[in-house]
Amino acid sequence: MPNLKITFLGTGTSQGVPVIACDCAVCVSEETKDRRLRTSILISYEDVNIVVDTGPDFRYQMLRANVKHLEAVLVTHSHKDHIAGMDDVRAFNYQQQDSIPIYGTPATHAALEREFYYAFAEHKYPGVPRLELREISKGEPFLIGGLSIMPLEVLHYKMPVTGFRIGDFAYITDAKTIEPASKLLLKGVQVLVVNALQEEPHISHFTREEAVAFSQEIGARTTYLTHISHRFGKHEEIQERLPDGIFVAYDGLILDV
Repeated sequence: MPNLKITFLGTGTSQGVPVIACDCAVCVSEETKDRRLRTSILISYEDVNIVVDTGPDFRYQMLRANVKHLEAVLVTHSHKDHIAGMDDVRAFNYQQQDSIPIYGTPATHAALEREFYYAFAEHKYPGVPRLELREISKGEPFLIGGLSIMPLEVLHYKMPVTGFRIGDFAYITDAKTIEPASKLLLKGVQVLVVNALQEEPHISHFTREEAVAFSQEIGARTTYLTHISHRFGKHEEIQERLPDGIFVAYDGLILDV
């Protein structure tokens, strides 16, 4: 498998950090690592770029990371903080003169067809995004170029969310419950990215304690926490509460896997 370059485009919750009109210590912090766009990553290998989720900050994330081409989008689920920026895929349509494959479950695709109905209309307005929907199913690997990607299911309260494993790397966001079958698909993962919203219990997200326990159960060598809330604390404060091998991700962090 080729080496992967993972860029954290965003590591915040649905509201981002700082939160509008909030004057808490985290939201007024001048530390760069405390500023978090909505959660997304860029996976790069050879000459292929794959984005996981196109949230409300997608346009700015692409500009900030200087992304010049895009070969595919993987969609974890249909909540707005993960799909709201899909319209801006059209910039890549124009540059590449081609549609962009969008990989997701049937339920996710149905939501995209509702939210961005104009992109799927029989008579399309010129310039709408060209989205080629490609269906995926949990436990059934698919290829993008020569890269094999394994989708796996986690639960965001009762909502199915798709995580992805690529070789020794796995990316899971918005998880609260992970069934044994999905854990089995993660056996041998060396680098894990997983959501950890805050310290206090939450109905649909891992807490710090739950994320750490999950990482240790999987046996990942290195784990990065993402989908961070302003209620969790400042970046360095969170890091001080984590065991060896577990780190708080931040916007702009780059991993070589």
